[in-house]
Amino acid sequence: MVMAPPRRTQAEAHTHRRGSRCRPDCEPRWRHGLLVALPGLGVGALATAVAYGVAAVEPSLNPSTVAVALGVLVANLRLHHRSLHAGTHFASHRLLRLAVVLLGLQLGLSQLLHLGAGGLAVVLVTVAITFTATRLLGRLLGVPPARSLLVATGFSICGASAVAAMEEVAGGDETDTSVAVALVTLCGSLAILLLPALRGPLGLDPAAFGSWVGASVHDVGQTVATASRVHGALTSAVVVKLSRVVLLAPLVAGVGLARHRRETDPGAGTTASRPPVLPLFVAGFLAAIVVASIGVLPTAVLNVAKSLQAVLLTAALFGLGTGIDLQLLRRTGGRSLLLGLLSWLLVAVVSYTGVRLVVA
Repeated sequence: MVMAPPRRTQAEAHTHRRGSRCRPDCEPRWRHGLLVALPGLGVGALATAVAYGVAAVEPSLNPSTVAVALGVLVANLRLHHRSLHAGTHFASHRLLRLAVVLLGLQLGLSQLLHLGAGGLAVVLVTVAITFTATRLLGRLLGVPPARSLLVATGFSICGASAVAAMEEVAGGDETDTSVAVALVTLCGSLAILLLPALRGPLGLDPAAFGSWVGASVHDVGQTVATASRVHGALTSAVVVKLSRVVLLAPLVAGVGLARHRRETDPGAGTTASRPPVLPLFVAGFLAAIVVASIGVLPTAVLNVAKSLQAVLLTAALFGLGTGIDLQLLRRTGGRSLLLGLLSWLLVAVVSYTGVRLVVA
């Protein structure tokens, strides 16, 4: 005898109907993802604190540089346990993109007016030559196109933040991103040590030195660290540097539009994986610039956003550092390292020439 299933109460029936509107596992999934990411995020927070502590003890070291080094150390000592992967991946992608958006709040279109026509010309020419020549050098050296694009963007604009902004458009893999970030971090850190020592032999006064630093050093934090070593250079360095950063969104949009058109060409085959013309977080970066330009946020809020951006970037760079396999770099990174060094030399020479002709 087959018995009929028990009748549901009215409350049970309502719960059953409400739950049927979504997948049975839709609510636990995000909770599970958060719980899985917590160990990696916790280690990233600890690494960020250590990076700031080391930088406080040794001012010549930038927190972002220390964070990348810690990530590389954790990965290559085989301490990057599988349980940490979800959190470090979240940091290296989501937190890095949020840091890019917050970077926009440090920019204002009025800065371009303070820079002047000559200074703006130096920035535009330096970015254009560095970006174009680095991509050509990458092709000559046989570096993968996506990696060359990321290196060119990082060295010509603003280091790891620029690499993150171009990543989605470039279409490379995590190795390409990690190598590009490692290169801009390495060369930017060397700039902190080398550029102040070159000021005297190159005959640059503090203001001209600051302009050279702003036009050639990659990351904003590295720029501040380098210029701070010469009294009177910081203001011009920050103005020139942030003017370079403003060019990030137009550059990403231009590359995205070019790839979009090329990959949607009827003769180019499938269009299933068309790259975005402008990633959503880069649009957020533009919106943040607009907010900063119209002055609706109080200074206290902008200061908090600036500090938060620096912390998020440091945590994100630790996450990216955990993706750098030194054995893999030894096998595949020789040409990439040469490309990075040549690009660094190029941006330094072009910007110095511009500063000598226009600013000094």
